[in-house]
Amino acid sequence: MKALRLVFSNMRYFTPVFLFATLNIVFGTWAIYIPQITAKLQISEGMLGFAVFFMALGTLATIPFVPRIIKFLELGKTTLLAICGFCIVFIGPLLAPTYTLLCAALFVVGVFSGLLDVSINTLVTELEKKYKIHFMSVSHGFFSLGGMLGAGIGTVLLPYIAMPWYHMAGVIVLLVLANIVLSKNYLHLKNVHEEEETKFKLKNLRPLVGLAVIGFLVMAAEGAIVDWSALYLEKVTLATATLVGMGYTIFNGTMAFGRFFGDTVSSKYGSRSIMIAGSFVATLGFALVLYGETTLALIGFGFVGIGLSIVVPELFRYSGNLKGIRAAEGISFIAGTGFTGLLLGPVFLGFLAETFNLKGSFIALMIFTFLAGCVAFTLKRK
Repeated sequence: MKALRLVFSNMRYFTPVFLFATLNIVFGTWAIYIPQITAKLQISEGMLGFAVFFMALGTLATIPFVPRIIKFLELGKTTLLAICGFCIVFIGPLLAPTYTLLCAALFVVGVFSGLLDVSINTLVTELEKKYKIHFMSVSHGFFSLGGMLGAGIGTVLLPYIAMPWYHMAGVIVLLVLANIVLSKNYLHLKNVHEEEETKFKLKNLRPLVGLAVIGFLVMAAEGAIVDWSALYLEKVTLATATLVGMGYTIFNGTMAFGRFFGDTVSSKYGSRSIMIAGSFVATLGFALVLYGETTLALIGFGFVGIGLSIVVPELFRYSGNLKGIRAAEGISFIAGTGFTGLLLGPVFLGFLAETFNLKGSFIALMIFTFLAGCVAFTLKRK
């Protein structure tokens, strides 16, 4: 609660969390129009998946270069460029008249998404360093909230909007104007601790590799739940049609809840302890899911959500505070490996489900989170 009070009492901290919310408000708005886009272009679900892959490709192609961009433009200016660019280019996928142009538009969206993701996490890290406060977790909580707002408000307005791009254009204009006004609170920022950081050395890579492994494993698990939880409830626990979507709903709700309170816990126990505890709570959640009964599975998805909710923000916080590595470098490395896990997790789960069965796939996810907790044990206390 302390972090929430801090955010709502000081524009210096509210502005970064609004950036996180903006990112997912746009994604949430896009999500509700995907069926209309597939119908307009007459493409299959497989073709849509391939198009979305281009967005992921754009993100992965950009992330390695973000630290250099931040160093050249400075952190504040890069963040403003990223948020405005991200919002504006997202009109492209809704206007694309052909499948090829949809893929191209989503690639450009991915480029700005990668730039924005690293920039806003670096911004929060630098503010935490400078003012000795914690609000990384609540920032990620606002990301979850933004998605709920974008999709929720959009769903209500859907029957009254003739063309999808009208809605997206209105959202973009409002968000760009709001972010330009709020940018005065961070536009002047550079990497405030850059002068204290030494030249990169190979020995500094060891903790970063451990964090990358954790990020890959937990984000692979997160991505798999997004895509496969409903199918698991339908095929394995034999849940009714009204309950098959509840797994992801509960997962997303507990994840948002955990992130709003994660900073208070982190300031008391530290990032390492949080990552260990969160990974093992998620492991317990998967164990409940694997029991094969609907009620226990839903409770299990709740445990997974609250466990993973605090791991990812702590990964960014920890990587942004490593000695000898600039915050933007550490965060971009973790963002890249974590995003790779988010992409490959559902694919790997699908392979296991095809080869063995869905229950075997979720056993693998339980092992993922357990291994993440074990790797977290090897990290130094901070």
